[in-house]
Amino acid sequence: MRSVDLQVDVTKAAGLGEPAHIALTVTVPDEQPPAAPLVCFAKPGAGYSRGYFTADLPGAGVGSQAAWHASRGWTVVSVDHLGVGESSQHDPDALTFSTVVAAAQAAEADVVQKLAAGTLMDGLAAVERPVRIGIGQSMGGSLTVLQQGRYHCYDGIGVLGYGVFRTLPPTPPGVPDLVLPWTPRDVLPSTGVFTNAPALADAGGGAVSLAWGFHFDDVDLAVVARDMDDYPARHGDLPPWGSATIPGTVALWCVSPGSTLTEAAAIRCPVLLAVGERDVVVDPWGEPRAYGSALSVDLFVCPRMAHMHNFAGTREVLWRRIETWADWVRAVVS
Repeated sequence: MRSVDLQVDVTKAAGLGEPAHIALTVTVPDEQPPAAPLVCFAKPGAGYSRGYFTADLPGAGVGSQAAWHASRGWTVVSVDHLGVGESSQHDPDALTFSTVVAAAQAAEADVVQKLAAGTLMDGLAAVERPVRIGIGQSMGGSLTVLQQGRYHCYDGIGVLGYGVFRTLPPTPPGVPDLVLPWTPRDVLPSTGVFTNAPALADAGGGAVSLAWGFHFDDVDLAVVARDMDDYPARHGDLPPWGSATIPGTVALWCVSPGSTLTEAAAIRCPVLLAVGERDVVVDPWGEPRAYGSALSVDLFVCPRMAHMHNFAGTREVLWRRIETWADWVRAVVS
């Protein structure tokens, strides 16, 4: 398999009045399947970059998720959102849901066009009429829901560790629940207008570690420290999977209950909902109700896995479940 890093100009689509670009890594298989090639667009969560999918993360197993799928014939396009990783940086107030998903849509369409024309990289045959799936972890899951609900650009979506109805990082037994600010979608978080202001005042603020909810008990403590110490800035010493910057407006909107419900309800393609047994989705078994128009909704709860799925010792179990679901999507659209 081979990979190529790209920067796609999305100035017009983003509409920010300044240059904008999206950084992507495209990982291609040694041989394309003879029929119905599959292209997967993968979006990371807050505090993480496309390296979450492309880097050989520490822990059980060898190789990245992108390489794992590419070894089975997929083309995987790992995406840095606007304001994340190597994509262009902008005023967080300007990076709304609409802006971020419009930029991603434009960048991904450019990749699809280059694949179809056979111009993505030297020696790569044209990839025409592929089955297209989108997967997103955490904040990336919310953006995948938004993009599909608005553009209907994928044949199936995998929403990994994100709840449309309610997303909240879990706390250890005996520790009070976190209280995150809830921001209406027509209000910028920078205004300080939060619908749950009384609950925020009662909680009193203060730092709370996310490590217990992000990493399962069998993840090496040195790996947990490398990922979570001073998250997301990580003291300026970023691991290959990290991003020091987060599009703050998007991050806060996506943890406000029901903020992506309109788009989720409009999705008609097959949906896979996948969470770890300890994850941020408050009610996994209630989440399928958000996708009332979908052709199918599958729910998978992966054992011995917390929110950061690709660090778990059972990560390959999840990857196999995604692959099995993608085979169903391929069968539906073929």
